Amino acid sequence: MPRILGVDIPREKRIDIALTYLYGVGKVVSLKILKEAGIEPSRRAKELSEDELSRIIGAIQKIDMRIEGDLRRDISQNIKRLMDIGSWRGLRHRRSLPVRGQRTKTNARTRKGPRKGGMSVVKKADTAKKPAPAAKAGKG
Repeated sequence: MPRILGVDIPREKRIDIALTYLYGVGKVVSLKILKEAGIEPSRRAKELSEDELSRIIGAIQKIDMRIEGDLRRDISQNIKRLMDIGSWRGLRHRRSLPVRGQRTKTNARTRKGPRKGGMSVVKKADTAKKPAPAAKAGKG
């Protein structure tokens, strides 16, 4: 399995699709990288030589975009900044609620997590139908 920037890309897929397994690389950026490296997009990842892989890595470093670890770090820093300044979006992130105005009365289960116990009503045994046992008069 070829490794690019610490990510294993699938061997059986076309290289233009396999590059989209990198965080921050989509179809358009993948084609741009392959054009820069001079590799045909229809080739399979397992067919690439070490020289071609190194050309792909060089092309990734040459384009002016953040991908993988840098991009993840930037996004987490942006979210942390929103939480620190106390903006509305930051408060929604802090409370693990939807950030972009979605409804929360129903739905939003992905963001809120599984339902908490709730107010489920448990039916008690019908005691009204059965007469209470009579108290026995004992010696006393």
